[in-house]
Amino acid sequence: MIWWNGAMPSLERLTRMGTKAMPALLGIEFDDCGPDWIRARMPVDERTHQPFGRLHGGASVALAETVGSMAAAMTVDPDKFVGVGMEINANHVRPVRDGWVYATARPEALGRTTHVWSIRIEDGEGRLVCVSRLTVAIIPLDRK
Repeated sequence: MIWWNGAMPSLERLTRMGTKAMPALLGIEFDDCGPDWIRARMPVDERTHQPFGRLHGGASVALAETVGSMAAAMTVDPDKFVGVGMEINANHVRPVRDGWVYATARPEALGRTTHVWSIRIEDGEGRLVCVSRLTVAIIPLDRK
């Protein structure tokens, strides 16, 4: 298990942490996790559409960075470290007009100062919508 102190992250706590930030504005909720992955979902609606009624690529990137950054944060001592995004890329594969999209983050590398996470975003039927890779810097809490 990759999580700090061997304890599964509290999904309610992770969702609550975003209540006064972008995740709440986009409707992002953490909904599932396993020993080496975590998942969040986001509605596809007027908050996350581009002008032509499809899921906005920027909303997908915000979802990917949210789930990847929070995943990284759950692997380090929260009293000493925080994870901050350094670089993200995304390939948008399939349009979505409504419903929910689900982002699952899995680590590719968990170093002492840098993490790399792969995030797969799927629609409600499990079809690939976007694939993203996020590099996270692990920095001392007093530098955040």
